[in-house]
Amino acid sequence: MRTGSWAVMVAAIGFSAGLVGCQTTGSNPFTYKNMPVSNGTAVAGEGNKVLFQGNPLTLAGSGIKIGDPLRDVKVAQNDLSLVNIAETKGSGKVRIISVVPSLDTPVCEQQTHILSERNKGLDKMVELITVSIDTPFAQKRFAGEAKIANVTFLSDYRGAEFGKTHGLFLEGPSLLTRAVMVIDKTNTVRYLQITPELTQLPDMEEAFQFARRLVTES
Repeated sequence: MRTGSWAVMVAAIGFSAGLVGCQTTGSNPFTYKNMPVSNGTAVAGEGNKVLFQGNPLTLAGSGIKIGDPLRDVKVAQNDLSLVNIAETKGSGKVRIISVVPSLDTPVCEQQTHILSERNKGLDKMVELITVSIDTPFAQKRFAGEAKIANVTFLSDYRGAEFGKTHGLFLEGPSLLTRAVMVIDKTNTVRYLQITPELTQLPDMEEAFQFARRLVTES
């Protein structure tokens, strides 16, 4: 993919199925679209690849895997203050971290609504987190327009350190790849799915079920 195509790629991440933009406004409930769900996973880390509409994109950074501790790295909260991703307010209990390239695309938007609205009460037991490279201001605007109050939004806009530290950074477009991970009470990654194709959703239901088992086991 040519360098000049990155802006087009960013705009098109959520539109590959012929979708139109679906910004959430006012009090209207979110309209879910029929989007493909990935049943596989890519591998995090330097030199590994994911696809965008079949075109390979290269990941950068030291790849994280199941069984690794979540790594210490600072991300920005919506007031611009920094917090260690390993020490958010849900530290010490199960956490679900949903990683999206940009909240202003339909696939990322739907992934975030699923996290917020279709977790079947998990939000009362675990911390739900969305990480993207959008600015904290954009994340706050999105959460307000979408009326999402049960998700912690964290921004990796300061140098993409979260993405690079966990091997989830896409060098070419300077975005995070799409992923979902479940972190246990000891801060260990117990579940990780990186969608091999950026235009597909991760299997959020499987992640929810895994998180619920971790809560039940404890």
